[in-house]
Amino acid sequence: MKIDGSVALVTGGNRGIGEQFVRALLERGAAKVYAAARDPRKVAVPGAVPLRLDITDAGSVRAAAEQAGDVTLLVNNAGISTGASLLDGDLADFRREFDTHVFGTLAVSRAFAPVLARSGGGGLLNVLSALSWISLPASAAYCAAKSAEWSLTNALRVELAAQGTQVTGLHMGYVDTDLIADVRAPKSDPADIVRAALDGFAAGDFEVTADATARQVKSALSAGPAALYPQLAPSA
Repeated sequence: MKIDGSVALVTGGNRGIGEQFVRALLERGAAKVYAAARDPRKVAVPGAVPLRLDITDAGSVRAAAEQAGDVTLLVNNAGISTGASLLDGDLADFRREFDTHVFGTLAVSRAFAPVLARSGGGGLLNVLSALSWISLPASAAYCAAKSAEWSLTNALRVELAAQGTQVTGLHMGYVDTDLIADVRAPKSDPADIVRAALDGFAAGDFEVTADATARQVKSALSAGPAALYPQLAPSA
């Protein structure tokens, strides 16, 4: 799918990776870019079209699909990170993660699938994570939700193929945004991640592994749990 001349909508387009997507899409010649956010007043990218959207609210999703009926490229980027751990994390935080990453992504994808079909198929890009493939007990809610969103992305790819919609999943490690400002680990520049994502999308890739972390984790999947979780190895 061509980005030049497209009409794009980016959920969570007011900050972080989402804001970088809005900027990059405009730079690559998108005819219009809707920057969707719960508070559209926070959209700061010149040339973007602010759009009110709470992906966890069914009425808000319907209204956005009606208002942005010319979309040809949907970027499902909106997300949260509650930091809920496996055994001690609040179950309400687990539900919030799933309501956002899984049910929210599904609701937006369902609402815009007919819009994309009317444009001849268009494209859909889901912002996932290397944590779709590996689980950290300290952030188990996020990992589990992203894993489920990866499965959802695969199902969308198959389901929407009949209408000609290209579906791409984006995976990466830690990215330097305010979402994980407290994480003390190497982080990628969000502009680099978005550049890799759009390059892969334009090339028709089903999945984009945008950094070394994502590539390393993906390559370990076929080796089994011991390759992903070295702490499981028996003591010498």
